[in-house]
Amino acid sequence: MNQFSEEDLSRIIEMAWEDRTPFEAIQTEFCLNEAAVIRLMRQNMKPSSFKMWRERVTGRKTKHLQLRSPEVIRAYCLRQYKHF
Repeated sequence: MNQFSEEDLSRIIEMAWEDRTPFEAIQTEFCLNEAAVIRLMRQNMKPSSFKMWRERVTGRKTKHLQLRSPEVIRAYCLRQYKHF
């Protein structure tokens, strides 16, 4: 498995938790497919947190581009990443 900096690892986990960020975006940015993201999450989270995350993303339409509505053209909520 790839070795990521703490910053990259943190960003991958953040992207995996975000509802609107599809796995394909993580693959594009970090060359990790969905299975690799799942392994990374399992290795870097407490078992209870991993289980909660898996339940949350399993079958979630916004986590897979093929299932996502074509009307969704952004990867994050408009209220996210507010600039002050």
